[in-house]
Amino acid sequence: MLTPAVESYIEIRRAAGFKLRTPAWLLRDFARFASEQGDAHVRTSTATAWAALASSVRQRDARLKVVIRFARHARAEEAAHEIPPDGVFAAPRLRRLPHIFIAEQVRCILDETSRLGPAGSLRPHVYRTLFGLLVSCGLRISEALALRLDDVTADGLCVRQTKFRKSRLLPMHATTERALEDYLRRRRRVAADAAHVFVSLRGNALAYRTVNDIFLKIVRKLGLRGPPGQPGPRLYDFRHTMAVRALETCPAHDVAQHILALSTYLGHAHIADTYWYLQATPHLMTGIADSCQAYLHGGPS
Repeated sequence: MLTPAVESYIEIRRAAGFKLRTPAWLLRDFARFASEQGDAHVRTSTATAWAALASSVRQRDARLKVVIRFARHARAEEAAHEIPPDGVFAAPRLRRLPHIFIAEQVRCILDETSRLGPAGSLRPHVYRTLFGLLVSCGLRISEALALRLDDVTADGLCVRQTKFRKSRLLPMHATTERALEDYLRRRRRVAADAAHVFVSLRGNALAYRTVNDIFLKIVRKLGLRGPPGQPGPRLYDFRHTMAVRALETCPAHDVAQHILALSTYLGHAHIADTYWYLQATPHLMTGIADSCQAYLHGGPS
């Protein structure tokens, strides 16, 4: 039975600080599948067959990678485990180009939040402030939904132990501070006992699915996105927009230092993730081309 080895692996990894939510679920599913095949150890053929059950090449590759990491751990204690080869379901690493909102689109989205019901409730203010904070501070949606009242400080927002297990302090523009303060005053009158900054009508922390449904409803109403299944703006594109607009204001000669600061502000693990934003708009690409041209001709870059 693979289940005891899987549970031991999950326990060890979590003790080391890894949350392992999706990998834990996948490994338990793999252990059940392997047991049905009569396997007591990891077998390459079984792991490949299980991974192949996913609906896309990318998902198959991700599933197999989870088993490979587990197999390496298990084989250190018992040589009977096989380590499946990586790359069986290798998928091209294509990064989806973001939708960069223009100022008018952001204003329209925020205006639509003001029309959310019930009339006279906190709900319109919750979504207007949430979406405004995403686009002005570049927060990940998970970070915004996890904010608690004591994370709002005089020095900015304290974003605690999020992706890559990093914490960071985000200074805010004065206009963002005023909007957040106004929202919190309203919130305290109707949800004083709730711990999270953004709450539902019942005072509970907002769920991502609920927020995403509201966002999709609004952008479809505004004609920014088609029906289900069609590509279009995502919640994460608020973060993309903030990053691109910040880079657009940067002088070409100072882009390296600006990107380093932006990478820290966004909480990126690798600065290459921030450099990727340079290709996001014609304005940025034109700036890069002009700098390269000047460099090639011996002028200032």
